[in-house]
This record gives sequence, C-alpha cells and structure tokens, in this order.
Amino acid sequence: MSDRLPPESVVAVVVTRHRTGPLHESLAALAKQTHPIAHLVVVDNGPDQPAREVVESCGLPATWLPSWHNLGGAGGFALGMLHALALGADWVWLADDDGRAADEDVLATLVELARRRGLAAVSPTVVDADDPDRLAFTVRRGLTWHRSRAALAADTEHGADGELLPGIAALFNGALFRASAIEAIGVPDLRLFVRGDEVEMHRRLVRSGLPFGTALRAAYLHPAGLSEDKPMLGGRLHARDPDDETKRFYTYRNRGYLVSQPGMRRTGLLELPRFAWYFLVTRRSPKRFAEWLRLVRAGRAEHFRRP
Repeated sequence: MSDRLPPESVVAVVVTRHRTGPLHESLAALAKQTHPIAHLVVVDNGPDQPAREVVESCGLPATWLPSWHNLGGAGGFALGMLHALALGADWVWLADDDGRAADEDVLATLVELARRRGLAAVSPTVVDADDPDRLAFTVRRGLTWHRSRAALAADTEHGADGELLPGIAALFNGALFRASAIEAIGVPDLRLFVRGDEVEMHRRLVRSGLPFGTALRAAYLHPAGLSEDKPMLGGRLHARDPDDETKRFYTYRNRGYLVSQPGMRRTGLLELPRFAWYFLVTRRSPKRFAEWLRLVRAGRAEHFRRP
C-alpha cells in the first residue's frame, strides 16, 4: 500500500515461523475484533514453509513480510513494528503466532483503556489457553508469585484497581503500543534473537517513565509456559531451566546480558547464589552449573554469537 493510514489507525503485527495452524487461529481472532484493524503485518521467519496463503486469506488488509534470514522473535517484531510505523500507524498491536485474543472485544478494551487513562502501552492478561482462569506464565509482584487471573486482579498492594495493574505488561502477547511509545523506547534488540527480548523491552519501558500496565478485563489465550520453571527449596523459589538445549542457550546467555543492564543489576546480584543452589544442591550437576556460568558471562560480555 502507498497511501498513509487514517489518524488513530491500529496496525497489528504478528511474527511467525512454521506454525500455520496456530497462525490461522490467531489471525481469525484478529479479524473478528469489534475495533477495526487498519492493516495487518505478518513477519514470516520461515518462508521455506510459507504462511502467505494464511495471511492473505485472513480477511484483513495485510502485508506478508518473508525473511529468509531467521530474525527470531526480537528481529521479527522489530521489523514488523518499523513497518507499521512506516505505514503511518498511531497504534501498534503485537501478537505471537501461538496465541490469540480471547474474544472479539479485546482490542476495543485496550484502546479505550489506553485513551481514557493516558497509557503509552497496555497488554491484556495472558491466560492459559486450556484453563483461562489460570495465567499462562506466573507473574511476580514483590515477593508474591501469582498463578491465577483472580489473584492478579486482587493485587491491590501493587496498584490493581479492577481494570488495570500498572507497571507490568506482557509486551509480545497482545500488547498495544502508542507510536510515540515506540519512538521513546525503540524496538526489540535483534541481538537477543529469542528469550529475554520481551524482558529487555519491558526494562526500557519501565525506565522511560511512561505509564503502562495490564488490562485486567481483557484476556489473551496462550499455551501455558510453566514447565521451564523448576522448583527449589520446597517450591519457595524457582529457576528457569529449559530442557531444550537451544532454548537453554538463549535463555542463559541473554539473561547474562539483561542483568548487567541499568534497571536490572539489583536482580542480577541474586542470580549467582540462586542458580548455584539450584544446580549444585537441587540438581547436583556441576557440569550444568559450569554451562550456566559460561553462557551468563558471554551475555555480560555482549558476545551475541548464535550457536
């Protein structure tokens, strides 16, 4: 398309790779939204198994952006967000290919809440697709870990007021951004590829001082992601330890980079004793602890080579 979009237009951005089934469900949920989506941008990191047909048949004005170089989630969202801004979007709505809006009013709820409360960004509550009363990912507020949607909504200690939990958001699972917010915090860091890219964006958003939060009356369905959080000390603490070797590489290397950045260094002080206990006492695996140390140090040194 060559003409600029009308004022206040929403452009949806989705990143996909080799998952046309879930992508079809995700795009179908977008097409049903009561608030209009002016344009859809899908960045396809796996055009050897193209998602073009799914994109072009979804019922929305759409652009399929194939990338023969796998940009990962970080690079894919960066490309999609920049393309949305280039189209003239005033709002950018981000979604992964394995999640979907829970109902047809999710976008309308996000836009209304952001406008009324002057938010730079707002995300829906990300819930387990198989059990929408539970969160897809545990959420820590202070020393408390929330695992249910009701518990998150009841967290008045951290500002929940029935419709918004301020200061925290799931940015790649249904978050709505003002264009001005993207100008202020930038786009995801390509170097991270996957794992930690969302946390790094969240870090920048917090440091920007812009108002943002989680909409408690809007939900985004996503497969539960709790299996990587391994319990220790009787379940009082958890350590993220993916079973997949590639996921483990990016998780630990990128975490090393993250906890060395402004705004996360205090968290980083706790990483060494926590993971030392997990690997040496809980897992009794000095070899895995050595692997963790090597990858964390690589991230701190900003050695972002891919495996």
